Amino acid sequence: MSVSRRTILRSAAGAPLLAGAGLLPVPCFAHEAEHEPEAVSLRRAPQPLSSDETAAVEQALGKKGNTVADQGVFTIPLPRNDLKMTIQGEPVPIPFGFGGWVSFKKAADGKTVMMSDTVLLQEEVNPVISAAQENSIEVTAIHNHFFFEEPRVFFMHLHGMGEPSRLAQAYSATIRPSKLHPANQPPPGAPPSRTAAELFDTAELARIASHDGQVNGPVYKITVGRPDLQVMAMGAEITAAIGLNSWAAFAGDREQARVAGDIAMLEPEVNPVIRALRARQLSVVACHSHMIGERPRILFLHYYGTGRATELAQGFRAALDELGKHGAGPLHAHDGGKSD
Repeated sequence: MSVSRRTILRSAAGAPLLAGAGLLPVPCFAHEAEHEPEAVSLRRAPQPLSSDETAAVEQALGKKGNTVADQGVFTIPLPRNDLKMTIQGEPVPIPFGFGGWVSFKKAADGKTVMMSDTVLLQEEVNPVISAAQENSIEVTAIHNHFFFEEPRVFFMHLHGMGEPSRLAQAYSATIRPSKLHPANQPPPGAPPSRTAAELFDTAELARIASHDGQVNGPVYKITVGRPDLQVMAMGAEITAAIGLNSWAAFAGDREQARVAGDIAMLEPEVNPVIRALRARQLSVVACHSHMIGERPRILFLHYYGTGRATELAQGFRAALDELGKHGAGPLHAHDGGKSD
């Protein structure tokens, strides 16, 4: 008996809710890239972690976090303040794209999903992989985000599911072999003499991108979610605050700027986004997955460029304009995000 693609998606969309009732396992369609509007109607308000749970996570990692209440996501930022980064010999600030994070969110069955992006030196990668295996944490991706950076760094995505305090303890043990762990990090350096609010016309960059950004020291970062999609992984909806976002980070100044960023795409959007970026002389530096078993499948493209800040913002805008045009609904307003 043949089963239509639409029937599969309709069944899969309801499965997380049934799984939460103990009736079905949560299915994974890792290669499903089509979005159906029926799935969006099944959204429910997220259940946030309790204050006791967030306190336990903070204690396990030795660092405070923050909650995005409307998405039910609790995040601890993990910047690599120990590193002095350069790209093609020029120094770049850590908030430009060298900050990791770990986030926690309740799944439909009440268990907690953990997702993380870790910034690792080459020699740290395999010790962290071994520690992850010892602590029942899954490695879901390892890749670059940049060309010509020194020292060479890689980004490892980690997933887990369970009870928040135990997940946080397992994650803490996983990253302890690296300097990424908060216990191994130096305190932040002195604040910059000038922030991005002075270095850039942030209102103009926000106008071009059609989304507001945030100032983080010398970096201005615009983060854009995908509210046109309902992406499920491990029984939880993956939203902007837990990694489903596109972003552009600006460093330098108005006339001599550099931009680095990431675009979250459905499969049919990948090459239109690449064309849009290359038409504006932005370099594509990576295209890869971050997750395993998410539905629909999401790919992430990292890009980099130098030039006038407004022209770089126009390139980011052109990439965003390709989202929602190739088999999905239109991209609506910013649904919140996270800064590295």
